[in-house]
This record gives sequence, structure tokens and C-alpha cells, in this order.
Amino acid sequence: MPQLKFKEMVLTYGFDDVALVPGDVTINPDQTNIDFTIGNFKFSIPILASAMDAVVDPTLAIKFGKLGGLAVLNLEGVQTRYENPDEILEQIAQAPEIEVTSLLQKIYSAPIKENLIADCISKVKQGGVTCAASLTPANTKQLAPIAKEAGIDVLVVQSTITTAKHISKSYRGLILSELCQMLSLPIIVGNCCSYSAALELMRTGIDAILVGVGPGAACTTREVIGVGVPQITATMDCAAARETYFKEGGKYVSVITDGGIRIGGDLCKAFA
Repeated sequence: MPQLKFKEMVLTYGFDDVALVPGDVTINPDQTNIDFTIGNFKFSIPILASAMDAVVDPTLAIKFGKLGGLAVLNLEGVQTRYENPDEILEQIAQAPEIEVTSLLQKIYSAPIKENLIADCISKVKQGGVTCAASLTPANTKQLAPIAKEAGIDVLVVQSTITTAKHISKSYRGLILSELCQMLSLPIIVGNCCSYSAALELMRTGIDAILVGVGPGAACTTREVIGVGVPQITATMDCAAARETYFKEGGKYVSVITDGGIRIGGDLCKAFA
């Protein structure tokens, strides 16, 4: 009789489970360097403003960019569906709690307008900063060429879970390696939370990965479908994949911890 095989559970850690051990050498703050790069773009603030309608619009992207950070536009949000997105956001803010869900469903059922994609990107570019924007994998093949023609600098391909391999009924799904070659610009892909998934994504030629499934305050992934890895472990595993990939070909891929950071201590742990 064959012996049954069981998967072993491993101990994983979130931000509240660990603390940083002080090192043997201290350094003056003005001698530290927290710059980070994505492709050939360098940023002095190692923080991405999330591609959420409640966080980033062209005005915020310009202001944050001038401070040294990178804000990511949501090219499938209200900015690209409505001529007056501020009015739509105000409707959401003023809606009674019992009506918010139905209102959001109605608002995001409006079609994405290609001319508004170009307008959003143009506004950020005119502000003189690096323009990054996000698309879901399902819409990337259709909308990424439009974004590139409009002058986008960095593309973010993001969904709850993104992998290099995907099973689909479509004749040909999104092939990340082909996307990298077609666009010839830095591409950030996410989200993932394991060594193997991160390594396969890196091998497609991308420039950065977003790490985190379910850690954010607004994310319900773990509650709804039970999927996720505590953020410290997820970040360390994906960083280990980055080291493996670097040894394979010499390309350094940025690892971006996405979600779960609530206080300054969490931010420091993410850097470490």
C-alpha cells in the first residue's frame, strides 16, 4: 500500500511577529542612501503611491514625483471612464454606507475611454515627472500600446495574483516576455507571494515585482478565498528569488512590498 504524502506547514511571519536586531555599526542619517531604481529610472523616495482611485490622480502623481517618489495611475479607474472624475469621487465620498456598493458597481461599469488614457498620461508628462500607470492582465494587450503611444514611462501589470503561467480559453493570453519586448519600457508585475512564482515572473524579463496577497487594510483576499502569505515571509521569499535570478543572468529586479505597512516600524522591516 503506497504511503500517503502530506504537505508540511511552515512557520511564516507578518510585521507584528518580528523586530530588527540593531547592528554593530551606526551611521549618520545624512550618509544613508535609500534611492531605488526601476529600469533606468531612479527615485529618491523608495515608496510607490498605489494605483487606486482613492490615492492617485494626475495632480498627486506630479506632486509626488517632484518630491522624488513614483505614483501609479489606475488606467481602469474613474480617471479614464469619466470626463469629470472629481465629481464621481465626490459622489462616492458622500454616499450613505448602505448605498456605496451598488454605486461603485454602477460607476465602474462605465466603459474605459482611450482618449482619457492619453489625457491622464499627458497631464503627468507635462508636469515633468516619470509617469507610471497600472493595467490588469486582462486589459493589458489592448490598452498597453495606447499607454505607450501616449508617453508612459513605466507600466504596472497588476491583479490580486499574477503568475507567469496562466490557463485560459483564449487562443493566446498575455505573455509577459512578449510584452516586455513589444513595449521596451520598464514593467512592474504583481502581485505574488512565493519564491517560485516570483522567480518565474522575473525570468520573463520584468523589472520589478509587487509582493503581497491580502495584507492591505482594504484587501479582503484572505477573508474571501483564503489565499495569502504573511508579509515578512512573502517579502523574504521573493527577495531570495531575486538573488537567484541575479546569479542566473546579472539583472537586478526591484522587490516592492505591497500592503500591510501601517507604521514606521513596518516600513523599516520591509526595507530590511
